[in-house]
Amino acid sequence: MQIPQIQIRTQDAALFIDADMGKQRLEQPAATVDMEQIRPEQHFQTTKGRLEINQDRVWDALALGNNLQTMSKIYSMAADIALQGIARIVEKGDQMASIHLGGNPIAEMARDWKRTFPEYDFRGEASYDNIDIEYIPGELTIDTTPGRVDLNVQVNKPIHEYERGKLDIYMSQYPKVEIIPPQLDQLI
Repeated sequence: MQIPQIQIRTQDAALFIDADMGKQRLEQPAATVDMEQIRPEQHFQTTKGRLEINQDRVWDALALGNNLQTMSKIYSMAADIALQGIARIVEKGDQMASIHLGGNPIAEMARDWKRTFPEYDFRGEASYDNIDIEYIPGELTIDTTPGRVDLNVQVNKPIHEYERGKLDIYMSQYPKVEIIPPQLDQLI
């Protein structure tokens, strides 16, 4: 004897997923830099140096100096020279007064007679150091204005573009259960 059987057939569900990836573009523009450079400045100001050479003592040593100074020297020595001259005259007078002692005082005085006056020397002192040299250096003034750099930096925003992807989920096959009963008419 055959036992009737119930047949059950099932069909699974099937999901279908359709996905496209999204797209993204990211760009960062460089910063905008505005730069201004101010140059430093320097101003120089100089005065000339001065060299002073004084040769007055050289000319004085050669008896070629300033007339007023030479005359002043002669004037200051005149009293001493006059006293020396008087002393010479007194000495010669004493020699002539002693003529009775013998000798020839007039001939001796003539032999000693000179036309120069060595005691009347109005020249200055001779020296290798008679030239006075003085150097006065010039002055240098430096005025400096410092330079600088002015920066103006502007950061640019990034450029961001995004395109969404798509995601479609749907049923490509629905689930089902099919129950098939046995045929009962054949059994009877």
